[in-house]
Amino acid sequence: MKVKVVHLEDIEKIDLGGGSWAKELLTEKTVGTQKAMLAVSVFKPGTGTAARIHEEEELCYILQGTGVIECEQEKVEVRKGMAVFIPKGVKHGVKNTGNEDLSMVYVFSYPKYPPTKIAE
Repeated sequence: MKVKVVHLEDIEKIDLGGGSWAKELLTEKTVGTQKAMLAVSVFKPGTGTAARIHEEEELCYILQGTGVIECEQEKVEVRKGMAVFIPKGVKHGVKNTGNEDLSMVYVFSYPKYPPTKIAE
C-alpha cells in the first residue's frame, strides 16, 4: 500500500448548520483507512453540536478559537493548542463560545464516522 494524500479543498463539506461544517479527510472511503479516521470541523460563533454518544474513542485538537465541550455533567473550556480525549460511550457536545471560528481536528479509532446516537 502506498502513502495517500488528500487536500482539504477537495473534500465535500458536511453542513452542520449556521455556517458550520465538517470535512472527513482520511477515512475508509477517501483513502482506505482500516482502523482510524481524521476530520476537521469549523463552528461559527454561537453554534455547536447536539449532545451525542460515540461507540469509539475521540481525540480532538483545537486549531483556532475558544469553546466548550460538555461531557456528561462537566463543561470543559477549550482553546487553540489544546488536545481533548473523549472516551467511548461518553455523552458530549461542542459549542463555540468565542467571537471567531472554532476550528478543530478530530480522530476516531474507526475507519469512518463511528456508530453514534444523538443523546437527549
